[in-house]
Amino acid sequence: MPSVDGVDPDDPRLDAGTTLVVFKGARRLGLYAAGTRVACYRVGLGFSPTGHKQVQGDGRTPEGWYRTSDKPWSSFEHAIAIHYPNEADAVAAARDGRIGGATRDRIVADVRAGRVPPQNTKLGGAVLIHGGGSSVDWTLGCVALDDVDLLALREALPKRMRTNLLVVR
Repeated sequence: MPSVDGVDPDDPRLDAGTTLVVFKGARRLGLYAAGTRVACYRVGLGFSPTGHKQVQGDGRTPEGWYRTSDKPWSSFEHAIAIHYPNEADAVAAARDGRIGGATRDRIVADVRAGRVPPQNTKLGGAVLIHGGGSSVDWTLGCVALDDVDLLALREALPKRMRTNLLVVR
């Protein structure tokens, strides 16, 4: 696994069975198996890709550690859900007054239980890895791949698409 600014090189998630890393600046998604890159795909991001997602509609792609799973709600065929917001997002948003304590607690409880967190908060939701093309930044905050690459990625991921995802600048 390459060194990533701001990420503890001893973090066990980096060497887990399967890990995805989105390098926002390079517009690439790396697929890693036990710390070794096995594939790399070009990606498009949100229409305002610089910085970390703060609120619904800001066009930013979130940054940090997330879990993924198969999506039940998207019209994008073969999409993979990103479990956004995560615990750090919820704690920071509550501290900054973007969400209340009850919403923070609900997000934290779901993340810790391995469930998809609430998708209807002021922080936004329904952030996905989906197809539709990677040549420009066009999504509302999702990670977009070319359709053929999305199918190849799905083939390489564990059943139900559950894995760790790191999104970095």
